[in-house]
Order: sequence, then C-alpha cells, then structure tokens
Amino acid sequence: MTRAQLFDQIQRKSSFLCVGLDTDITKIPEHLLRRKDPIFEFNKQIIDATADIAVAYKPNIAFYEALGAKGWESLRKTIEYIPKEIFTIADAKRGDIGNTANLYAKAFLEQMDFDSITVAPYMGADSVEPFLRQDKWVILLGLTSNSGSGDFQQLELRSGEKLYEKVLKKSQEWASTDQMMYVVGATQAQALEGIRKIVPDHFLLVPGVGAQGGSLEEVSRFGMNAQCGLLVNATRSIIYASSGKDFAQMARAEAIMLQDEMKEYLEQYLPQ
Repeated sequence: MTRAQLFDQIQRKSSFLCVGLDTDITKIPEHLLRRKDPIFEFNKQIIDATADIAVAYKPNIAFYEALGAKGWESLRKTIEYIPKEIFTIADAKRGDIGNTANLYAKAFLEQMDFDSITVAPYMGADSVEPFLRQDKWVILLGLTSNSGSGDFQQLELRSGEKLYEKVLKKSQEWASTDQMMYVVGATQAQALEGIRKIVPDHFLLVPGVGAQGGSLEEVSRFGMNAQCGLLVNATRSIIYASSGKDFAQMARAEAIMLQDEMKEYLEQYLPQ
C-alpha cells in the first residue's frame, strides 16, 4: 500500500484508527469457544463491525504464536479476511541480521502478505534492510510507552541528544518516508512535538490510546502532519468492550466514538 492510498483512506473514513487484534483465547466470549476456530470467528466479527471505520488492523503475533499451528492458521485466515484496501501490520517486533531477517521478511511480508511489520532497531541497519520491500513498510520502534523505555531509549548521549532521537535521525538514511514509519507511544505525547521536528513527514504508529490512557487530543495536536501521519492504535477498549454475545456491536460503538473524536481533530489540526 502506498502513502497516498493510506491517506486517501484516512480522508474517506475521517479516521486514523488502527484496531489491534491481540486476540486472547481466555478473553473472548464463551459462546465462541464452541466454534471450530474461535480466534478467527472472533476476529471476523470484529472486522465486520469495524471495517468501515478502521484504516488499519494490527495483530500482535505473540497471541497467535502461543497457540502453535492452530494459532498460525487463525492468523492466516484473519489476514486473508481483512479487506485489501485496509492497511495490515504484523506486530512482530523482529530484529535480526542477514538470512534470519530475510526469512522473517519472507514469512510476514510475502507468505502472509502483511503490508508492514514492526522491527526493533537495536542491531542496526543490516537488521532492518532485509524488511525493506517494494510496496511494504517497516515500522521501527522509536519511543515506546512501557515503563522500561527509560532504561535505554531516553538515555542522553554525549552529543546531548537522547538515544531514541539518534535512532530516528540515523534510520532515515535507511529508507524513505514511503517505506518507514515509527512507533511512538501515546503516553509519550509531549515528546511528539520534538519527534515531529526530526521526522516531520513520516507516519507514526501510536499505541496506548484507550485502555492505556493516552490522550488522543494531545497525539493529534503534536503529531499530525500534512497527510495526517498518524495511525492511532486501540485494542482492549475496542475488542473487549463486551464479553457477551454483543461484543461486536459494542466494539463498533467504541470504534465510532474514537472516529467521531478523530474527525474533529482532522478538521482542527490537519494543515489546510
């Protein structure tokens, strides 16, 4: 998917919502457990309820890997079911070198045909380059919102810049704004203003809105650029909005609430 196609979808849907499909077999409604593939059935109904609102879906690969072969099959069916015009993210956080990285890229970007994959930058350029494919995206971990992000990402270097700022600057040498995005946690919204000075034109994947308490207004105010430049992810607040038979309807209601707010911020903060 191209940058223009992604922005077109954002404009048509008045939304920059990414729905996380971190589907936990222990949390899905009990009535689905009688189905042959309860994980896929849950995902299918979530997708049906939100596909006209979401511009991206992001399965966290760990939730499928943990189930072995059945989990991989559920993931495969899920990706095939998502409408082709909707951006897909393999939240795999891979990061290895040489043939290993190349095989990870083949698995997710070729065999499963995801549009993008999340990648850790710690091992440097040769651990990222194998994921750079035509019409595919690398989503590099930039500044995450977990409590341990300060251990390394926010360390101050002798140059006076923080380590995550160095990652943002250096990685722009590896790929264009049509190939690379960055993960920036929603709870780091105050840092977005500085991040936008370093990567003004890149798309940012922003998890942490919803159950994690990140501010959508702050993310939009500090992070939006001329093509929106944001994919804001919400997972638990949407897919687990209800544990009953109305789970899909409640997921849709939560997604619509976010869409309404996003529409307001697109009108307010998108440069005219």
